Amino acid sequence: LRETGLIALGDKGYHGYDTTGHVITPCKGRNKPESQKDANRAHARLRAPGERANAQLKTWRILRKLRCCPRRAGRLAKAIHVLQNYEITAG
Repeated sequence: LRETGLIALGDKGYHGYDTTGHVITPCKGRNKPESQKDANRAHARLRAPGERANAQLKTWRILRKLRCCPRRAGRLAKAIHVLQNYEITAG
């Protein structure tokens, strides 16, 4: 991430993993000030679409025991995404 200049949003399990600031995690602990609660809510809103997409991909059995080139896996994931969107809009 550092080399490409990208920033990732991690969950609380990644807290302290990256000291360079390229993995942003929500604030931990109880009785947080309102500003930290707001920051955590914003963090969750940004992560939610990716979490939903991963959950949808996991429901497709073809990806469970995939034994092919990683490039083909990416193409399969894109095809699944298209089918999933079609199913949602048509249903």
